[in-house]
Amino acid sequence: MPITPPASMDDCVYFTNRTLGDSRIKAWVMREQCPKCKNGLMQKPRDPKTGKYKLRAKEYQCPSCKHQAPIEEYEGTLTMSILYTCPKCKKSGELQTPFKRKKAKMFDEEAGKNVTVDAVQFNCQSCQQKMFVTKKMR
Repeated sequence: MPITPPASMDDCVYFTNRTLGDSRIKAWVMREQCPKCKNGLMQKPRDPKTGKYKLRAKEYQCPSCKHQAPIEEYEGTLTMSILYTCPKCKKSGELQTPFKRKKAKMFDEEAGKNVTVDAVQFNCQSCQQKMFVTKKMR
């Protein structure tokens, strides 16, 4: 079954669209249903005054039943969908992988040295080239 990109960013926990030279990576993580009531999609809690999401909240909340789950517990169950073009073999592919960031060493072109970053790592299905979806660095 082919992977289809989300229709709205409101349905995503995480979304990125990256271009590095000839390679392209589009990755997203869809929100999951509440494990308790199975009605609402889990989301970050909203600020009652402004109605905006609390970005630094330590938990996800169901808008229907108000069930809360810590970030680590909830994000451990999510799956990342990836559409990519490999920089080495130039072939396109798609895959799904668990949304677990791990420490990975990469060469930083700006600094000119190897750095350790949080990233979701996956391999090209054709040539087994390692690719990373890194966490945005500040």
